[in-house]
Amino acid sequence: MSNPCLQCGACCAFFRVSFYWSEAEPFLSGTVPPELTEPLTPQRVAMRGTLCAPARCTALDGEVGEAVSCAIYPKRPSPCRELEPWDAAGQPDEKCTRARAAHNLPPLDPTQDKPLSPGTPWPNAA
Repeated sequence: MSNPCLQCGACCAFFRVSFYWSEAEPFLSGTVPPELTEPLTPQRVAMRGTLCAPARCTALDGEVGEAVSCAIYPKRPSPCRELEPWDAAGQPDEKCTRARAAHNLPPLDPTQDKPLSPGTPWPNAA
């Protein structure tokens, strides 16, 4: 079973990735490298590269739609952990489909892309 995210990366080059500042504060057990964030509000930060269009997260390696990986995958922020390619019914997620469309990529096909059960981690995820 392959991970369609490893050939996509559209979400990382489409959405603003903002989250509570403590996720990037080592003193508070935050895991996101603070040098890869920038202030958004007094309470929120964003991943560098996602505040302006065209967005592209600084942690995204590779070419969108070809082969990609996340340089901080085990330390990625909560919005990245929460975004899934499939919804609870096993259909392509609306946010994923929207990001893919912005990069002229077709929606995922449940008959070909083999969705996993919701919440199941992808094997060998980057």
